[in-house]
Amino acid sequence: MAGGLAPSVDHMRILITGGAGFIGSHVADRLAADGHDVLLLDALLPQAHGTGDEPAWSYGHPFVHGDVRDAGLLARLLEGVDGVCHQAAMVGHGVDPSDAPEYTSHNDVGTAVLLAAMYAAGVHRLVLAGSMVVYGEGRYTCPEHGTVRPAPRRRADLNAGCFEPRCPRCERLLVPGLVPEDAPLEPRSTYAATKLAQEHLAAAWARQTGGTAWSLRYHNVYGPRMPRDTPYAGAASIFRSALERGEAPLVLEDGRQRRDFVHVKDVAVANALALGRDPEPGTLVPVNVCSGEPHTIGELAATLSAAAGGPAPVVTGGTRPGDVRHVVADPARARELLGLRTRIGFAEGVTAFATEPLRSSAAPVG
Repeated sequence: MAGGLAPSVDHMRILITGGAGFIGSHVADRLAADGHDVLLLDALLPQAHGTGDEPAWSYGHPFVHGDVRDAGLLARLLEGVDGVCHQAAMVGHGVDPSDAPEYTSHNDVGTAVLLAAMYAAGVHRLVLAGSMVVYGEGRYTCPEHGTVRPAPRRRADLNAGCFEPRCPRCERLLVPGLVPEDAPLEPRSTYAATKLAQEHLAAAWARQTGGTAWSLRYHNVYGPRMPRDTPYAGAASIFRSALERGEAPLVLEDGRQRRDFVHVKDVAVANALALGRDPEPGTLVPVNVCSGEPHTIGELAATLSAAAGGPAPVVTGGTRPGDVRHVVADPARARELLGLRTRIGFAEGVTAFATEPLRSSAAPVG
C-alpha cells in the first residue's frame, strides 16, 4: 500500500467542512501555515457553537455560514477546489435515541450530498474525519483462546464492580491490546453507526470515481477550542466544564477504562499529511490517528483536576448504554503511510488544556 502513495502537493485550495469547529479550525490553521488556501464552511450547530456566531479564531480565514447538505451552495464553493477535508458532523455520545434522525441527517445525508457535489465538480481528493468509535470494543486477548471478540458485559458483573469483558468461549477476563485498522467493526451508538456509514459512502464514491480518500479514525481528541457544557463533547471537555463550575469531575465505572488521548494540534498535522499524500486511486484507506500512549479515564480526570487546582475526581461506578471498556490504537499504519508521529505528550498536553480556552457554552439540549 505504501508504494501506491502519490508525492506531496505543494499548494492546494482546500474546502474544510466544519471548518469553524474544534478540530476543523485547527486543521484550517495548520493548512494555512503550510501555504495552502483554505475555505471554511460551517453550519455553526448550537450543540457545539452555542450562540451560533462565527468564533474569533476563524476570522483569519475565508468563511461561509452554511450547511453541507445544501447542494447548490456546495456547487459554488467547490469551484477551483483541489481537495476536501470533511470535518462537519454531529459528534459525541448524545442524549438518547431521539438524536438519531439529526445524527443521520447531518453525518450521513450531509456526506452523501458532499460526495455527489464533489463528483459533479470533478474534485477527487477527500480526507474524512473518521472515528475510533467504529471499532466498538477494542482488541482483546484470552489467555487460552488468543485474540477474541469480547462477550457483551453482563449486568451482574457491572453491578458487582467487575468491568472487564470476558471471553465468549471460556468466560475468563480478557487482556486489552492495540487495535489495528483491520479489526472487526462494531459500532455501539447512533453516532458510531453514522461514522461507519460515512466510511462506506466515501469508499463507494472512491470506487465509482477513481478518487482517493483517507478516513482518519480519530481517537480521543482534546485541546483548546473544545465546546463546554454539552453532552455532545468528549470526556476531556466534560471534566473541564465541571472544574470550571467548581465541581469534581465524575468518572464512570472504576476509572480504569483505557483510551488513547491525542492532542488536536497533532490531529491537524495528520490532516495536512493526508491531504498531501494520495493512496491508490479508487480506494479509501482508514488510519488510526492516535498518540500510541494508552492512559485511563481516571488519569485524565486526575491530571486535569491537579493542573486546574480543582476538586479531586469522584469515581461513580456507573455505566452508560453503549459504553466500551478499552479502545487503544495501533499507530503503525499512520507512521508508515503518513509519516505521522505525534509530538504533544499526555502530561504536557492535558496540563496545558486545564487552563486553555474552551468554546463558549453550548445551547441547552432538548
